[in-house]
Amino acid sequence: MAINLKNDIKPISYIKTNAAEMMKYVNERKNPIVITQNGEARAVLVDIESYQETQDAFALINLIKIAERDIQDGNVEAADKVFAELRTEIPGNG
Repeated sequence: MAINLKNDIKPISYIKTNAAEMMKYVNERKNPIVITQNGEARAVLVDIESYQETQDAFALINLIKIAERDIQDGNVEAADKVFAELRTEIPGNG
């Protein structure tokens, strides 16, 4: 997903005029389009699947951060103990 400077950076006026074409472009190619305003990058148009993947990745990173913080704070249990407790809670495994 490398940015193609000719095709993937567009002024907002072009996006307004060609919105349907730009949406088709990002959905087919999975390349984001950088939208400029007054010559400066201001926003990114991205397909929904790529956006969802990014959001999922951020959620996973946040879970990892929480887990790392728990480890640093000593909020941990031995795996054997946790699995033993889980087995007693599952019907038929007690």
